[in-house]
Amino acid sequence: MRGALLAPADAVRLRVPGDRHAGVLVPLYVDAAGELHAVFTERRADLRRHPGEISFPGGRRDPDDADLAATALRESEEEIGLPPAAVEVLGALQPTPTFVTNYAIYPFVGLIEPGFAWVVAEAEVGQVLELPLEAVRAGYARRRLVRRGVPFRTDTYEVDGHLIWGATARIVADLLVRI
Repeated sequence: MRGALLAPADAVRLRVPGDRHAGVLVPLYVDAAGELHAVFTERRADLRRHPGEISFPGGRRDPDDADLAATALRESEEEIGLPPAAVEVLGALQPTPTFVTNYAIYPFVGLIEPGFAWVVAEAEVGQVLELPLEAVRAGYARRRLVRRGVPFRTDTYEVDGHLIWGATARIVADLLVRI
């Protein structure tokens, strides 16, 4: 899989629209049956920003972060208790912009061991979702969504009632093409 990914150093040199930079981790693991899973977070439904949305763990770069991969690893530990030492960073995906919040999101793919005991940051994470990538792929559809009263059509993935859309769906699409 490493050969299908961008080198992290090359990925961070790519520019996409967005005045603020964020790093996210795309944690992957292989289960006992050999099936590849991705780990997502679902934000709490009572949050003011992005309530109930599904994303990868990550966030805005802090001044103390060595680089955006370090941001993704730090945020993953803060949000779901995944220590950086438990992640083998395999590479990166194409960065993607957010159109409403003006972020440039840099995704890094990391391999982890299955069966991790998640420790969620209850202030922002409602739950951790471990989804088989084949189920994610099978859940693809172009859907009409309405946000803030504005209807639009967008690429989505739905698995067991969990809807992935927006920047996370664009990251997923890039991952699925590469694997």
